[in-house]
Amino acid sequence: MQTLYDSDTFVVVHILAHADAVRPQVLAPADPDGQTAGAVHAPTAHQMPRHGFEIVDKRSGKEVYLDGSWAELFQQQIHTWQRDAPTQEEVEDTLEGYATLAQTPVAVH
Repeated sequence: MQTLYDSDTFVVVHILAHADAVRPQVLAPADPDGQTAGAVHAPTAHQMPRHGFEIVDKRSGKEVYLDGSWAELFQQQIHTWQRDAPTQEEVEDTLEGYATLAQTPVAVH
């Protein structure tokens, strides 16, 4: 399990089924000057192992777990963010769209 993003509004966690198949990835939105705030790592394997993403909306206290084709779509979004170095606002806007799917109250694991 790897925390990819943590803000006042959202937390995104990448849950790997085969942790040795890929290196952890870190989302790093650009600061207001357009500079990337942290390192971003790409997967070492070309094939995506079965995994998922947990997106927590801190405002509502609800979460959504993306796996299967939803995880693949979100993985593509992460690759786009890695390539384009988005602002925090752009990342938050995208996560807001996924947060509309959140129905499960957050549970401490």
